[in-house]
Amino acid sequence: MEDFGVYAIFGVDEPPQQILRRDGWQSSIEIQPSVQLMVLFTRGDWGKRDSVSVELADERNIPINMGKLTPFNKCLSWESGEDGVWSSGATLNVKLIGGTTEFLDLGLTLPQMECTPECNPTVPALRECPGKRKRSQGEEEEEMNEGRGKENICPNASEKVTPQRRSKNDHRGGQTRLFSQQEQQTAASSSQSHKAKGKQAKTPSQTAPLDKPSGRWGQTLCPIDPQTAILIGGQGARMQFCKDPIWKLCTEDLSWVPAETLAEGPTPEARIGHTATYDPESKRIFVFGGSKHKKWFNDVHILDTQTWRWTLVEAQGKVPPLAYHSCSMFRGELFVFGGVFPRPHPEPDGCSDSIYIFNPDMAIWYQPIVNGEKPAPRSGHSACVMQGRIFVFGGWDTPVCFNDMFMLDLGLMEFSAVKTSGTAPSPRSWHGCAVLSDCSFLIYGGYNGNNALSDAFIFNTDTSCWSSLMLPQLNSVPRAGHSIITMPTTCKQGSMNEQEKLPESAPQTLLVFGGGDNEGSFFSDLFTMQVQELRD
Repeated sequence: MEDFGVYAIFGVDEPPQQILRRDGWQSSIEIQPSVQLMVLFTRGDWGKRDSVSVELADERNIPINMGKLTPFNKCLSWESGEDGVWSSGATLNVKLIGGTTEFLDLGLTLPQMECTPECNPTVPALRECPGKRKRSQGEEEEEMNEGRGKENICPNASEKVTPQRRSKNDHRGGQTRLFSQQEQQTAASSSQSHKAKGKQAKTPSQTAPLDKPSGRWGQTLCPIDPQTAILIGGQGARMQFCKDPIWKLCTEDLSWVPAETLAEGPTPEARIGHTATYDPESKRIFVFGGSKHKKWFNDVHILDTQTWRWTLVEAQGKVPPLAYHSCSMFRGELFVFGGVFPRPHPEPDGCSDSIYIFNPDMAIWYQPIVNGEKPAPRSGHSACVMQGRIFVFGGWDTPVCFNDMFMLDLGLMEFSAVKTSGTAPSPRSWHGCAVLSDCSFLIYGGYNGNNALSDAFIFNTDTSCWSSLMLPQLNSVPRAGHSIITMPTTCKQGSMNEQEKLPESAPQTLLVFGGGDNEGSFFSDLFTMQVQELRD
């Protein structure tokens, strides 16, 4: 087999160019202003090589895209209008892992350009060169300083939005960000300083290996067996999508393992506001929807946890691109409710109140006939399946936050409003929800339109009664956009089927990861406590 090499294509009309090989360095090549597509791929025998790390940085050496080539994922593609644009220059750093380490620094000269997803300009021929693309720092700063919000934003007290009931003719506003006023001012001054100083010298970036996920919000944490959970996606500081998107959590010692290269097949593109739902029968994780910058997803990615292989489903039927929706597994089908959708693309124009069902066996989407009193359109709500019913709580349709409860009877396919008693949570979205027993679930934290919250409540489905929890471990830290799950405390061999059959008295551990607070910080810690403490 021929020698290993890394190749790049710059534009649809250009031939591949070898940019990394065993015998040394690749020279810098300038790119014509019209370059809008970069494709990187490998060819030849990988040998003992583990992976090829690829990073695209702007002229200030701030990463604007990151990826990894492996023996199972041998191609990367960055396209203008989907992954962002270069502002006035970029550097592509390619590093070989597991063999002889080689670096490639390419000086790219690209103009500032505007391109929307509706616009697909042809890529003119280029002279010579290499590269790959993603979102520019200029785009991020522009979005951080815009008056209207985008869908990839985290709440913050610096931008107050007072929840209030709107009339039907009121315009829907954007959602507020979790970045503090100080951070936004810093970003703005950084942008002005950058424009004044111009291009700065490039230095290779050095990133220490992580032993746990970086701080983030909007991710998913999905249990797959009594000892393991999978973390997928999320967004961190400066509205950057996490460069370490997939992790494996071992609950025996609460250790993390990077999992992006553990599985074969095409991994999901970086995103936020998606759902990851585990089917204990087929032992597969279904990742659906979400958004990335101005790109919205309605794709379904499946991770088979037995073969550790990703598959992108070519589904029949229609389902709109959705983010911040809920997704529940019942009898082998996915029940998707609510969420933000782009209309017109790519700006978010409202929330959905529809239910879409995905049948994995037939790979088809369909809409059921639903009767009863439907919930108002919303996103950022929670939904959990209990005894053949889906309980939907909270969410928002900007600028209105909800604290109502609806129940969908999955046998009758009928919605009904739940009349509750006790101390109910205040209106909120982006909260955490975890099932504690056959008849109770926990609501913790969230965002009320002004602030991240730290209070916690338990709802009893038998009595329809709320009760508040006063626990310093939970109530001391406001969180929004976090993940919360329960898993068996005692590690037993077996599948999630066996876990579901555990008696209610069996010890369980509550795990809380990530989320953002009111100061613009994103958490990377893993908080744990015994579920029994919540019941006492």
